[in-house]
Amino acid sequence: MFAILIAAPAALLGQEKSQVQAAAAPANPITASENGLYSFVSNAVIGAAQKMPEENYSFKPTPDVRSFGQIVGHVADASYMFCSLTLGEANPAKGIEKTKTSKADLVAALKDAVAYCNKTFGSMTDAKGSQMVKFMNFDMAKLTLLSLNTAHTDEHYGNMVTYLRIKGIVPPTSENPPGQPTK
Repeated sequence: MFAILIAAPAALLGQEKSQVQAAAAPANPITASENGLYSFVSNAVIGAAQKMPEENYSFKPTPDVRSFGQIVGHVADASYMFCSLTLGEANPAKGIEKTKTSKADLVAALKDAVAYCNKTFGSMTDAKGSQMVKFMNFDMAKLTLLSLNTAHTDEHYGNMVTYLRIKGIVPPTSENPPGQPTK
């Protein structure tokens, strides 16, 4: 009898713990993880685009690389391309890098591209994310394509950070969060 009295609370506690863990896990953990990383990276890119002054949008550290503005347009173009492929839709916006030059137009296009990708994540599930799509003659899972978009966005955030630093501007991810000591 004593063993039953000791075992019952332990079993109930274990069951309660499992229910709490199940409630805390998202329904689509892979999609949620990918979306969280994309949100962080895309917000950093938008922040960098907003921080760079208009007069530096044509800045190139060397003649053979993209200008800061061209990088912003390129990230927007690529985001539309990756996310439209994932959705199985025609690309709704092309040529941003080649047609837009003002800071206002490029930041707006970038925000629109991120919103479009957020819509893509909003309709995604882990099961849908395992469906295959063609990308550059490769069969690729939809979530892998979205992950590639995140990696591409992050790669160009690194470029943007360099351009900002050359101009003496602290990039968004290096700023101190509120309440933190100054670096």
